[in-house]
Amino acid sequence: MEKPTVRSGIIGSGFAAAFHFNAIQRVYGVRSELLGVYSPNQTHAKAFANNRKIKRWNDLDSLIDDADVVHICSPPATHETIAISALQNGTHVIVEKPMTGYFGDGSANFNGLDASKQLSLDMAVASIDRMRTAEKNSDAKLFYAENWVYSPAIQKEREIIKKTDAQILWMHGEEAHSGSHSAAYGDWSLAGGGSMIGKGCHPLTAALYLKRVEGYNRTGVPIQPKTVSARIHNITQMPSYIDLGHLRTNYRDVEDLSLMHVVFEDGSVCDIFSSEIIMGGIHNWLEIVANNHRTTCKINPNNQMETYNPMDAAFDDIYVVEKIGTKQGWTNPSPDEDHSNGFPQEIEEFYHVVAHGGTVQSGISLAADAITTIYAGYLSAEKKGAEVRIPILSSGID
Repeated sequence: MEKPTVRSGIIGSGFAAAFHFNAIQRVYGVRSELLGVYSPNQTHAKAFANNRKIKRWNDLDSLIDDADVVHICSPPATHETIAISALQNGTHVIVEKPMTGYFGDGSANFNGLDASKQLSLDMAVASIDRMRTAEKNSDAKLFYAENWVYSPAIQKEREIIKKTDAQILWMHGEEAHSGSHSAAYGDWSLAGGGSMIGKGCHPLTAALYLKRVEGYNRTGVPIQPKTVSARIHNITQMPSYIDLGHLRTNYRDVEDLSLMHVVFEDGSVCDIFSSEIIMGGIHNWLEIVANNHRTTCKINPNNQMETYNPMDAAFDDIYVVEKIGTKQGWTNPSPDEDHSNGFPQEIEEFYHVVAHGGTVQSGISLAADAITTIYAGYLSAEKKGAEVRIPILSSGID
């Protein structure tokens, strides 16, 4: 049924909620009404609502009931419960990354690094199955907010693959910076892991997406991941690490560096790196090596603009780029970082589907492939890099 106005609510009041709010303001072609924000942290929620002149909700169920779609921007450990509740209510859900995972046994002394990674994988799969069942039994949809899929660079590569009938042979990519904004990050029971799931999910999901594009283009069937070999490390927790204060180090039980080698069912491969030990801003890129072209997608930073500033203080009031350590010297200011990252584009597509129906490029099946690949990766890392088969839970069609 057509919806003349899409009514939405934001769940969470942190970093992700802020860029979801900004993206909602930039939706074109669909009339939208932001009902407000809910967070169990009422102090944060009040500040978030007051700063944006929106309503603060005290009851989550009431917001879900009144909204056509809710943005789940709360810690990953809460995603499944909220998403299922919304879907059962017939309310669409936009779920931030990672969609779900394994968050421990509830005990006070749970340590994610020591936990069985076979159990972690099994429990993550069970969570995915429950969310898939909830979507299947609902008139509403689950949308996966993987912004890399919608970034202009990845979308341009999609066009190249389709129009040139390209075969992707190898991809390698990275997301890295000096540490997450999220207070929940660093605790496995809230985040479901460290750099592999918190950062590696981005270039990994973009790679999974592009192999789907290739498969749909060639045979009408997506090309899915088959196996993964991985390693994780805790560089900033080493006894020999010399902390000079430039990197975040307060990780309780998660890794700060990971490497994944994924083999697809057609024999092509991709290598994904992620870490918390890179200074100088965010380092986000994916390179595609095909049988007829080669592309490097520079998500952040890019060289669209270069500025030299002789005094750091002169740019105090000017946003340059996320997580840059200093604004002095040569920098690459991002004229529209949200657009380069794909944030407004993903929300706009989701709202169009809520209003008019249809399918999305990033839904529950793509999210499921990303989660199962990552948790199979954790199992591989537990086995010191041994190859692990990835459970594939669907045909890959959202």
